[in-house]
Amino acid sequence: MPNLLTIVFKKLKGGGNKSNNQKSNNQGKETPQTEVPQQVIQAQKKQRSDFEFGKILGEGSYSEVVQAIEKTTRKEYAIKILTKRQMIRENKQKYVMRERDVLARLNHPFFVKLYFTFQDKERLYFGLSLAKRGELLPYIHKVGSFDEITTRFYAAEIVLALEHMHSLGIIHRDLKPENILLNEEWHIQITDFGSAKILEADSTDGIVRANSFVGTAQYVSPELLTTNRTERVEKSASKCSDLWALGAIIYQMSAGLPPFRAGTEYLIFQKILKLDYVFPDGFPEKAKDLVQKLLVIDPKKRLGCNECGGYAELKEHQFFQGVNWENIHKQTPPALKPFTMLDGEEIHSDYYVDDFNILSNSLSEDFQKINTNETENYEKTHSRKYVLDPTSQERTQLLLKQEKDVKWHQFVNGNLILKMGLLDKRKGLFARRRNFLLTEGPHLYYVDPERMILKGEIPWSRTMKVEAKNFKTFFVHTPNRTYYLIDPEGYALEWCRAIEEMMHYTYKS
Repeated sequence: MPNLLTIVFKKLKGGGNKSNNQKSNNQGKETPQTEVPQQVIQAQKKQRSDFEFGKILGEGSYSEVVQAIEKTTRKEYAIKILTKRQMIRENKQKYVMRERDVLARLNHPFFVKLYFTFQDKERLYFGLSLAKRGELLPYIHKVGSFDEITTRFYAAEIVLALEHMHSLGIIHRDLKPENILLNEEWHIQITDFGSAKILEADSTDGIVRANSFVGTAQYVSPELLTTNRTERVEKSASKCSDLWALGAIIYQMSAGLPPFRAGTEYLIFQKILKLDYVFPDGFPEKAKDLVQKLLVIDPKKRLGCNECGGYAELKEHQFFQGVNWENIHKQTPPALKPFTMLDGEEIHSDYYVDDFNILSNSLSEDFQKINTNETENYEKTHSRKYVLDPTSQERTQLLLKQEKDVKWHQFVNGNLILKMGLLDKRKGLFARRRNFLLTEGPHLYYVDPERMILKGEIPWSRTMKVEAKNFKTFFVHTPNRTYYLIDPEGYALEWCRAIEEMMHYTYKS
């Protein structure tokens, strides 16, 4: 334990190792000089009792990130708490020092900021800026896919962040939507530098990692998967691996899913090495061209690398046409709204992501009153078509007949089926044909009709809303996800009526 404190906290206080203005013996050139924020230098003055700790924002094997408020200033932070004993057990000390070094160098609006560090007997604490909107990934899951304007905006912010980071000799090596946070104004904040590499100060790191790749399966670049030890050591330090991850993220923002998907990591790696991925229908052409120039097996041929014109050439790509690179951090980001493509037509929801974030937190008295009034008006103007009110004997007879005549009965847990039909369930730009079963309860199940497997159920709540866009397309909005459904027979309005009827009669009391 004393050795850990001596090594780590000398580093945290700015001593113990070479300072940033010293020359590296390995490289023979100066490391970029960076002024350590005053908050970090005086971090030892803070202690755990200075803060009110709230909800857990994220958890790892030896750390967790917790929302906290400083008692005296009432400022909010995200405090990363690292358990010393677990760090030693997993031999993670150098990753902690590297993350601190990287955060101290970065001074850019698109990265989380390190304000202070302190310790107690059992833990280390990193005080970071709080990105109140959380990770980017849940928003991709929520809306399915971003439209081209929104994808362009966030891709441009990531490009500027990478340009700044790479200019300081830093490689992230685990860039993915989970490590891209959103602040209160919806701008990006890149985080999690435990796997990062500082080229000038850490030249032997590739040898240490030679027997394992760095990164996350869906976003790892092919050069990190090579079986040639010497080649892997050399290429593990390439800034171009972050450009590969950029291409995968742009693909995912546009399509809703990452480009390389399979049942196991091994199969994902095989697809990456073979460049085995496809673009779904409706994928924007300019975005497609950019992704194809980033997901390139040879890292030196990726757009944005030095051999291909660097970041100047990347920012000139037609996909980024119209981007104001000078003050994008001051611009208002595009509003996140559910979006899909059907027959070449863009279809946008009328609801914003925030509409459902607010409703999902709590059901206010005002909302309850509105809901009650809507129910009363609904009952005055609508007759029942799907909601049944059978006697116990009638229900038993209906269930016996359903069990005998309807092959889908096995999936509904003994509930009466009120409406069923084949719908295309979309996830981003990808679609799967499913048989939907609206039952009493209420429940809305969906089944793979070919393999006859229950695939899931759309969760019901008071805040669920349906939205018909045309005769075929409708959205079902839930607090955590929007479901894009397409009725090839053109009965979207009937589905909306059936779901709304179940909503009103379920939550009317």
